[in-house]
Amino acid sequence: MSSQIRLRLLPSARCLYDEPVRVKVAGLRSRQVVTMRARSTDEKGVVFSSSATYRADGSGEIDLDRDPSLSGSYVGVEPMGLLWSMRSETLHKRCQKNNALNPHVVNFSVHEDEGESRMLAEATNERLLMGDGVSRLPVKEGNIRGVLFTPPGRGPFPAVLDLYTLGGGLSEKRASLLASRGFVVLTVALYGHDDMPKNIREVHLDYFEEAIKFLKKQDQVGNKGVGVISLSKSGDLALSVASYLPGVEATVWINGCSANTALPLYYKRSQLLPALMFDLTKLMPTESGAMITKYAVHNPLAEENKGSLVPVERAEGRFLFVASEGDLNWDSKGYMDEMVERLKRHGKENFESVCYPAAGHYLEPPYGPYCPSSIHGLVGKPVLWGGEPRSHAAAEVHMWKKIQEFFRSHLSCDATQTKAKL
Repeated sequence: MSSQIRLRLLPSARCLYDEPVRVKVAGLRSRQVVTMRARSTDEKGVVFSSSATYRADGSGEIDLDRDPSLSGSYVGVEPMGLLWSMRSETLHKRCQKNNALNPHVVNFSVHEDEGESRMLAEATNERLLMGDGVSRLPVKEGNIRGVLFTPPGRGPFPAVLDLYTLGGGLSEKRASLLASRGFVVLTVALYGHDDMPKNIREVHLDYFEEAIKFLKKQDQVGNKGVGVISLSKSGDLALSVASYLPGVEATVWINGCSANTALPLYYKRSQLLPALMFDLTKLMPTESGAMITKYAVHNPLAEENKGSLVPVERAEGRFLFVASEGDLNWDSKGYMDEMVERLKRHGKENFESVCYPAAGHYLEPPYGPYCPSSIHGLVGKPVLWGGEPRSHAAAEVHMWKKIQEFFRSHLSCDATQTKAKL
């Protein structure tokens, strides 16, 4: 490694997962062409990496905020391109970062642009899933299995229930990052975690009712109602929670369905909604070995399926609908349009919606590796999630800010805030 060449990460090599970092190189020859690389290993030991070719300026410096990549995993000026363009060396793998205690560690390096390319400099970026002072409490109370994240300080803080549920197990990333931004967040598992069953045949709304009661009794929680955040299958669960249970003030639906999918929904031992099902003969194979599932979902508006539609007009709280037009899992944009139409028909204006034209299904907190395909929780085979990587990455940055603004606007914490809303 050359001692004069420096690779710097600004403002610090240690930051939150959802924060951008500025990558700069100094000490190169004037106009020298080099290869920048990023590499990370997830919780399952799967390696993700990216590379891009850059040309130094007349002073021998490269600044990823200013300079374009000439070739590689992406081209053009993309300050965080090395992060979002990382791909696994194995097909159909999603970057698994589920435990909030484990930071996302990324090694950045700069190499001579030839053959085996000698490394000239390197730096490590530690991307934390939990901010300083955030507490993490595993929850095993009554039927609830999950993790509670609480920001530092006395509060009161707005409270959010994170339904990152399908596929079994528990994911903490989104919940811990929201807590780092000032929310008390309970993320819950539905199955396949701790002493829960490995699989389920039905979903009980009572479980989410119990989770909301647990959240509301926390000392630092000051709001009358709670927020709910979802993704994919848990989108329709969030709609049902908002429509059938009291005390839900704000619901974020991300690339879900307008109908109750896959598993029948029960409340107090009676069925509320049947399941909208899939026609597995309509799965489309692709050259990569991954399927396209978009056309396999039955039409929720067909007469025989209308009973599975969630009656969103019953909801008292507000909705934020987020849909990706490039979603290949199912027609998220179509489902969003249906719900907007349904709410308007009932004279409701308690919603806002955002659509990302070239984003894919898995919209998550920003700056993680874009995932083109991985194993589908229901299908049990690899599927294409859709979207174009650069557009998807930009959508995640925009969405993450939008979600926080939405929750801050609509989750009332105390009397003064309630008055300010009127």
